[in-house]
Amino acid sequence: MVSGATVRVMSPEEIASRAAGETPYLHWPERATFFAEREMRLRQLSRSHAMGDFLAFMADLAHAQQGQLNALRGVPIPDSQAIDAAARRGLPPLPASDWPRDAAWHGVLRALVAELLPAAPAGAQPTLQRLASADEVFLERQADALLTGVMAGLDLASAPLVAGALQVYWTHMVLAVQQHHAGQGQPFGRIDDETLCPCCGSRPTASITRTSGESLGQRYLHCSLCGMQWHMVRIKCPHCLSTKSLSYHSLDAASQSDDTEASAARAALATVQAEACDDCGQYLKIMHTDRDPFVDPVADDLASLTLDLLVSETGKQRGGVNLMLLFGEPDPAEPDPQPGGG
Repeated sequence: MVSGATVRVMSPEEIASRAAGETPYLHWPERATFFAEREMRLRQLSRSHAMGDFLAFMADLAHAQQGQLNALRGVPIPDSQAIDAAARRGLPPLPASDWPRDAAWHGVLRALVAELLPAAPAGAQPTLQRLASADEVFLERQADALLTGVMAGLDLASAPLVAGALQVYWTHMVLAVQQHHAGQGQPFGRIDDETLCPCCGSRPTASITRTSGESLGQRYLHCSLCGMQWHMVRIKCPHCLSTKSLSYHSLDAASQSDDTEASAARAALATVQAEACDDCGQYLKIMHTDRDPFVDPVADDLASLTLDLLVSETGKQRGGVNLMLLFGEPDPAEPDPQPGGG
């Protein structure tokens, strides 16, 4: 069952006063550990989970992603003038839908597929084999569909693998921009739409509360593409920015004989919650590192799909996106593309 709890959220002023200083706006992915930590969490969650095989395969993908992130170098990134121009316009400097993608991401995808093929489950083999021989036209069409959110022509079976390569590519570019502009000021900052990633303009997968340093108790939205995390005060809905009616829901594994008050108390202390807004009817999951220090926005989102199903029964719609598991059907007006075709 799903339990709901309305939890008092500190005002921005209270949060700032308890954070022992100014709250950092951004938290960067770490090149050496970013996907490795996700792999560790996925393997932990896969044990005794109904979706254990899928989570284990996603762990294998994260392992391969880490190797490719470590190795990727030398792709074009925006120069100082482009970054300044984007800042003046209130836009992200590495926009997912418009950035001229370098073909290096094709090599990342092929390397991921080659690493996964030998030990992949039987059900994944046909998709991996199709991707291994897919031409650049097909790969670019899939990338366009993923990065624009247009489902027409999207091969849902291939999507997590294509997305995995794009995540490596965008995470590398973000870190390369940071390194290139070291000592020249922060290359990334706030954009006009604070609900989207300030680096690539993508939607968040979930939000996470941080428990250390100057970020104590703060909520950060986690980008579904480049892995950047950006701060948003918890008093705001991460979709419509309303400050009026946020409530929190969680899975309740206790017996239904428990009273409502006990159920609500458990909901308020859950590691993974659905943060729902009555104003816009959207929800986004929120993960709490003070309740589990190893929580990962992508991994824990995949492992808590039951929460999505139950919250959707209340009429709320999911506001985030997890590129590792997409739902929907291609537009019937569009023929399903065949990997390897022209």
